[in-house]
Amino acid sequence: MQQTLTLSERLMTVLGARLGLRFFRRRDMLETLDAPAHGHEAPPGLADAARVAGPDLLVRLRTTREGLSDDEAATVRAHVGRNEVEHEKPLPWWLHLFHCYRNPFNLLLSILAAVSYATDDTEGTIIIATMVIISTVLRFVQEARSNKAAEKLKAMVSTTATVLRRDVEIAGEASTRQGARSARMGREIPLAELVPGDIVLLAAGDMIPGDVRILAAKDLFISQSALTGEALPVEKFAHVCDAGGSNPLAYDNLAFMGTNVVSGSATAVVVATGARTFFGSLAQRVTAQQRTVTSFQQGVNRVSWVLIRFMLVMTPIVLLINGFTKHNWLEASLFALSVAVGLTPEMLPMIVTATLAKGAVVLSRKKVIVKRLDAIQNFGAMDVLCTDKTGTLTQDKICLERHTDVWGHASEYVLEYAYLNSFYQTGLKNLLDVAVLDHGELHQRLDVVNRYRKIDEIPFDFQRRRMSVVVSENGEHHELICKGAVEEVMAVCDRVQHGANVEPLTPDVLARLRRVTADLNAEGLRVVAVATRHLPPVQESYGIADERELVLVGYIAFLDPPKESTAPALKALAASGVAVKVLTGDNDLVTAKVCREVGLKVDGCVLGDDIENVSDAELAQTVERANVFAKLTPAHKERLVRMLRANGHVVGFMGDGINDAPALRAADIGISVDTAVDIAKEAADLILLEKSLMVLEQGVIEGRRTFANMLKYIKMTASSNFGNVFSVLIASAFLPFLPMLPLQLLTQNLLYDLSQTTIPFDNVDPEQLTQPQRWNPADLSRFMIFFGPISSIFDVLTFVAMWHLFGANSAEHQTLFQSGWFVEGLLSQTLIVHLIRTRRIPFVQSRAAWPLLMMTGAVMLIGLMLPMSPFADTFKMQALPLAYFPLLAAILLAYAVLTQMMKGMFARRFGWQ
Repeated sequence: MQQTLTLSERLMTVLGARLGLRFFRRRDMLETLDAPAHGHEAPPGLADAARVAGPDLLVRLRTTREGLSDDEAATVRAHVGRNEVEHEKPLPWWLHLFHCYRNPFNLLLSILAAVSYATDDTEGTIIIATMVIISTVLRFVQEARSNKAAEKLKAMVSTTATVLRRDVEIAGEASTRQGARSARMGREIPLAELVPGDIVLLAAGDMIPGDVRILAAKDLFISQSALTGEALPVEKFAHVCDAGGSNPLAYDNLAFMGTNVVSGSATAVVVATGARTFFGSLAQRVTAQQRTVTSFQQGVNRVSWVLIRFMLVMTPIVLLINGFTKHNWLEASLFALSVAVGLTPEMLPMIVTATLAKGAVVLSRKKVIVKRLDAIQNFGAMDVLCTDKTGTLTQDKICLERHTDVWGHASEYVLEYAYLNSFYQTGLKNLLDVAVLDHGELHQRLDVVNRYRKIDEIPFDFQRRRMSVVVSENGEHHELICKGAVEEVMAVCDRVQHGANVEPLTPDVLARLRRVTADLNAEGLRVVAVATRHLPPVQESYGIADERELVLVGYIAFLDPPKESTAPALKALAASGVAVKVLTGDNDLVTAKVCREVGLKVDGCVLGDDIENVSDAELAQTVERANVFAKLTPAHKERLVRMLRANGHVVGFMGDGINDAPALRAADIGISVDTAVDIAKEAADLILLEKSLMVLEQGVIEGRRTFANMLKYIKMTASSNFGNVFSVLIASAFLPFLPMLPLQLLTQNLLYDLSQTTIPFDNVDPEQLTQPQRWNPADLSRFMIFFGPISSIFDVLTFVAMWHLFGANSAEHQTLFQSGWFVEGLLSQTLIVHLIRTRRIPFVQSRAAWPLLMMTGAVMLIGLMLPMSPFADTFKMQALPLAYFPLLAAILLAYAVLTQMMKGMFARRFGWQ
């Protein structure tokens, strides 16, 4: 198998990561596209499918233009399997356990354990091994739970395909409105149930569900950038193609799994599914590409390597000082080894995994599905949220409020034209068409089935912002019915319907018409224009060029009232430090009115046309000043998001349509909903089960809570380890014996690590959730240097007390000295967990969660009892005098007071994250 990935393979790997699929190498290659599977007759190869006529291909696939029946599909599926790309199967438990062990910290500890064993330090070997086992097992358990939760969450977000299934009952009811619509629109089925021979209907926003041959297409443009790297979409046709050679991508009548429809519509037959697709064949030959490392991961890695480098520098110094002063190099080596173990943050992988997994589960309870765990950190860091208007600020329950002529008077014939357009269009489905089709009484009144026949369709796209259907009424003439955005429809009209008369569209009339639509917009109504053109019945195919010389007949106006929860959600987001900017393709007047109704102050409204004509430097200032952007194209949205990121913001984008997909990919965190089009869901990092800003605000808070708990551990580990090294160096330089035996130091580290394992479940102070939290390695370095040496002050006080007050000033009394420092060191280290976890006064103003309280309490109790327990001899300790404990309490109290004072100084100077 080749080791160097080709461009196509790299692109497929990126696509696999975006689709949430993980691939792995296999020694044995699976069947090629044309190879039979499980003894069943294989579907024709892609190149063959492109070269044969549509009817012949249907025969070879044993299907019809009306599709397969459910029974036929089930039979095919039993032979070829489900439509799933080969992905990484769950690892055996033993291999998963090995992967949990295989991290730099555990490997380092294992080396140290081997050295300890080679020097006959049995107790030290056991303790180091225990640390490795605890770290590995805890991570194994947390990841297993996380994987199970992730599978359940993924099952909540389904991707479907629209297929035609030959159902006798539906065909028999074709005379009814529901039957006719079922036959025309097809049925939504899970992507995995698709089989070769299925007839699929494609529209803008759809992901291509398998490798398909186009049977009928209307202005069909497909983005193949994930396969080819080409940024521009490619037009596809339904004709027979012989010019592709051996490269399937060269055929313009084929579409491939994983690509998506940008505009237009099509009917296609599925040729290959699952591993037999072009996507699947490449996926089998690549290794999953690593995702871009997030800022948090970079920060964690940086801190980890700082500690490792610190260990590599300090350990030889400790060895040399103790070797030359104590003249026992073996003992000095073991002690230096123990210091190295103490500087290793072996619990870091487990803490990060557990915290992210817990955050994902909690977010799922808040109706937020996390597709990528690392996105939680960006969620908490987000300071700008860009969102669409429809369905987010508004109820997403659009109702047809008015249907008027060009002068704003109620008109039934305008509604009839709009109904015919919505009924016969098969392109981009939206709520406006649903609202029109809810007037089902027109179906009978117009006698749609017997009176009208669809001739052709000119699908919607985001440049024209309109779509047309052509129908034949009683076979006498053709009627082109156009529906779309007011300005775009008016641009192709030269006359207006005024009662029974048709008048020229003069500049004066145009100005009057714009005042009518502006009045409707000012009432919060979304206005869609309707225009027609009578044509002779001489052609069967129509295109964009035929959208000209139309007669404007009137408007249909829709109302989407604001949600009751929007105003409090916007207020909560503002209080959380998240600025909301509205990016919409809708009319600026409607958008501004909705914003005012939900309490969002409009600080400047910028139109898409204005964005076209400004430089990046000007736009960088505009995006900071304005918070409402209307009449935008997908490219405008993407440019605005990128400009906000270039200005230093962490940007979230919330969208659910194909026009939102570029911006979703450009944002730091893409947010979609489970009802979104496929390409939007695939581009998103988070998926909301409820399209509400209130749900989003709750998710932001949980993201910050997750990030805060991860940061706690890193702060504690960095500062504690930094301080311990100073204490060791000071003690080693002045004491005639080791300040603590290697076994004791390792035991202290083990107990301290155990005390922090419940940090992922800790509470977080409210003030830490009010502002976006971003990773700042420089701040963490300051924190480590600022707080680390504080513990050394009280360690030295303990040294002085043990030496002068308790007479532990010779090698014969070193056990008393070491026992005293063991207890003080462990309790001060455990106390720092509570001191650093909050800016407030611990235990009084801020109380840790009960799991953390119990774990730290248990560890402190073990530390106090160990010198007096039956195990004291094993650990070379002895019982401490009663006078030691008041002194210990005084030292710990002074330590807490000084740390609290330093927290205030640090927070005032640098802030507290």
